[in-house]
Amino acid sequence: MTMIGVLGGIGPGATAEFYDKLIRRLQEKNLIKSNVDFPQIIINSIPAPELIYDNISETDLDSYRKGLQELDGLHVDFILMVCNTIHLYYDVLQREIRAPILDLREETRNELAKREIKSVLVIGTPSTIKQGLYKFENINYFEPDESELEQLSKSIFDFNRGFETDKCVDYVRNVCKKYLSLGADIVILGCTEFALMLDKENIPRINTIDVLVNATVDRFLSLKYISGKEITR
Repeated sequence: MTMIGVLGGIGPGATAEFYDKLIRRLQEKNLIKSNVDFPQIIINSIPAPELIYDNISETDLDSYRKGLQELDGLHVDFILMVCNTIHLYYDVLQREIRAPILDLREETRNELAKREIKSVLVIGTPSTIKQGLYKFENINYFEPDESELEQLSKSIFDFNRGFETDKCVDYVRNVCKKYLSLGADIVILGCTEFALMLDKENIPRINTIDVLVNATVDRFLSLKYISGKEITR
């Protein structure tokens, strides 16, 4: 049986969205004949701080590190992290645990290549933007200015606590429309909360929750089948 570890709670709504989409994607691919065909999925929903500031300390990462170690201790086959900013520390965190962690940056790069995207707006936390998590060669890159980044971070924080959520959605939508009008082909939702905010909006986007779902299904299949034969852990 494949055992999947999910580092979630960052925020909880995005984790719930990921889990729901993963189950539906497995069903859509006709991988589930009965309930026993689902992988074992262990969600560690951690009360971690939002990484929405320019300076992220080692203390800020402690909850994430502990959450990964807890999943690793359960001997999961692989782990995915339902958060974008934490992937800035992917290499450091991967060295500290045995289980492989899905690399959201690389999966997003592959998605851009597959769709032949040439110009993107990336919205996310200040660290995600300033450290270029989703900045790739041969792709024209738009990013919010300082005042927009500050307000986007506030929108993430407020949305997670359920405060003036409609106002948060309005602001994020307007930022996207601004840069799409300036030449961006698509928006990379570089924070999982933005995927929830823009779920009903008609905005061309790459939803990193969907990227995680697809990568998880692919990894699940690679573990479940070798040369057409089902294998067990």
